[in-house]
Amino acid sequence: MNKLKTLLNSPYAFWLLLALPAFGLINGALSGGDLEPLLHPTGEFSARFMIIAMMLTPLRMLFPKSGAVLWLMRRRRYLGVAAFGYAALHTLFYVIDLSTLSAVVADITKFGIWTGWVAFVIFVPLALTSNDASVRKLRRSWKTLQRFVYPAAVATLLHWLFVQNSFGPALVHFVPLAALEAYRIWKVMSVNRLAAAASETTS
Repeated sequence: MNKLKTLLNSPYAFWLLLALPAFGLINGALSGGDLEPLLHPTGEFSARFMIIAMMLTPLRMLFPKSGAVLWLMRRRRYLGVAAFGYAALHTLFYVIDLSTLSAVVADITKFGIWTGWVAFVIFVPLALTSNDASVRKLRRSWKTLQRFVYPAAVATLLHWLFVQNSFGPALVHFVPLAALEAYRIWKVMSVNRLAAAASETTS
């Protein structure tokens, strides 16, 4: 039992779990087939891991005693890096599929495409600073930098909507996140109002 618990708590086991979908996707790319069918799954896994990572803070506020949420909270940076990894794979497959730089440049003027590039560019510094050394070095600035995940999420949603031209799947993924974020904002504002009222009462 202790060995199983140690295995489940191992960061290497968690990384392997996050990487499992990538093995099949990379194998599909190396088989020499068309890369276009691999674009949506890579992008979808990136969005999923990003959404899960973002949902954890409001879930922690909603279920403060949940061991599962706390377990995931401790691994939130892993989820963020995994989101970047699948976004990088998505971008690589996209560029290879177009095959020429001129085709990439011509495609970037489309709204659904440049929003994807915006999300990817934001992901880069977030992933590069998702480590203990960056947290120590950047201090309070680290949290400020990580908040850029919110515009990245909006850009990801727009990219998904306009490339797939379908609202259903994207909304299934993003509506729960939006609902939890709305709850988080309401909760913070409520706490701030109570603190302000208490301060006025005691002054």
